[in-house]
Amino acid sequence: MTWRDGSLLLLLMLPWLAALWIGAGLLTGRRQGEAWERSTARIALWAVGLSWVGVLGVDVWAWWVGMPGHRVLATWFESGSVTVTISLLLDAPALVMATLAGAGSWVTLRFSVDYMHREAGFHRFFAVLCLFAGGMLWIAVAGNVLLTFVGWEVAGLSSYLLISYARERAVAAENATRAFVTNRFGDAGLLFSMAMALTGVGTLEWPPLFQSLALPRNPPVPLLVLGLMIAALAKSAQVPFFAWISRALEGPTPSSAVFYGALMAHAGAFLMIRIEPLLWRTPFLMGLLLLFGLLTAVLAAAIARVQTDVKSALIFSTQAQLGLIFFECGAGQFELALWHLSAHASWRLYQFLLAPSYLHLGGMAMRPVPGWLARSHTLYDLVLHRGWFDAVTDALMTRPTLALARDARLFEEVVVNRVAGRPMRESVLASRAEWDDPEALLAPQVATVTQGRGLFGRLLEGVARYLHWFEERLVLNSSGDGLLKAVAFLGDYLERIEASLGQPRYLILLIVLTFLVIL
Repeated sequence: MTWRDGSLLLLLMLPWLAALWIGAGLLTGRRQGEAWERSTARIALWAVGLSWVGVLGVDVWAWWVGMPGHRVLATWFESGSVTVTISLLLDAPALVMATLAGAGSWVTLRFSVDYMHREAGFHRFFAVLCLFAGGMLWIAVAGNVLLTFVGWEVAGLSSYLLISYARERAVAAENATRAFVTNRFGDAGLLFSMAMALTGVGTLEWPPLFQSLALPRNPPVPLLVLGLMIAALAKSAQVPFFAWISRALEGPTPSSAVFYGALMAHAGAFLMIRIEPLLWRTPFLMGLLLLFGLLTAVLAAAIARVQTDVKSALIFSTQAQLGLIFFECGAGQFELALWHLSAHASWRLYQFLLAPSYLHLGGMAMRPVPGWLARSHTLYDLVLHRGWFDAVTDALMTRPTLALARDARLFEEVVVNRVAGRPMRESVLASRAEWDDPEALLAPQVATVTQGRGLFGRLLEGVARYLHWFEERLVLNSSGDGLLKAVAFLGDYLERIEASLGQPRYLILLIVLTFLVIL
């Protein structure tokens, strides 16, 4: 590693070092309150500012001498025939995105010094923003897929932490969970692509993956590109991962500006620009990219027309522009997409930072709904409910994950704590009271069948009534109390086994095992 490479690596790590320094002060209790605000702000501004200056220096070098290209700085680790390096890919798309990341992060930090003054979470906010700035820089300049994934995850974690900034509010925690769960589906696509790259080429470096003859037929290139495309669609909140980004506005305005207006929402579009050589080899997936981008642009633009507050209107306008950028990538106009990304990110950051001022002008009359939209009640209902993507996402992603977590928590309380000899909490004891009392199970209870609507609903209602009659007359009453006790005993332990699928530690274990199976 030359001294230039070492200096550049240190400059790229400065935001993370600043986040570590501020976080250590918070954990030790030494950096709290208004008295330390100026010190925290200076550390964050200097760290991100120096990283930005370093990127500008590389820009000048690229203009004067030429693009540095792919540079391997050091070996990260080796396992068998697989070697993972710490490498940078400094080409035109990388330098454009890195310059945007440095500038946007620094401007947002400077704006936040006064905006977040005397906030209880001032230091926590600046630590997370430094963490995010470093993640975006590595997404831009990473020379291999694994380093891209590291920056990708750090930016996603920062997003989760700032959406739930007001953690005492249940709505903030719920919306952070929605965003986190949705983006984990995209991250699974990125992990899948890493597995395909290792299987097909034996390397994670971008240049070998871009070489047209480097990838064998098994595994095929489309699978590699498909995983990256899923990750990009989720990160940029495109169809079908449409709903989470509007929920992410629970965070403070500066975080909304830099995350969803300027930088993180554009990371998915940048990934598609980054893998341009691979996309040219998969015309079918380029067609899907074009379709998803067009659907997102049309739907988000229509939804933005019925919003009643400026931040919601801005976020859906951002989605519409991102849809157009994906459309341009699908159409093969990657240079246009890069110009579009740069201009839109800069302008949207400015608009989001001005959103608090716009909100103070809320007494102004709202603009009327366009005539073409007001004349169609069906279309108006569709955009008013945001295409029902919120409900679909909750049903398919968020609720199953939360249910799994609740079941796992119950398993820990009921099974693990008993085995370890620890007492259960009162809430768990109350929920288990009926299972510990056989008399409560044997007591007669009034059972009802829910009424159905429509032909199909009434058909199901009739089936349910016959099954209920069969259970009451032929199963329970014919065998006496002994069967009830046996059913209660068996059901108790079956429920405990079922509840073993969810405490957060077991959920993490399940996710890790899933990734191991994929890899």
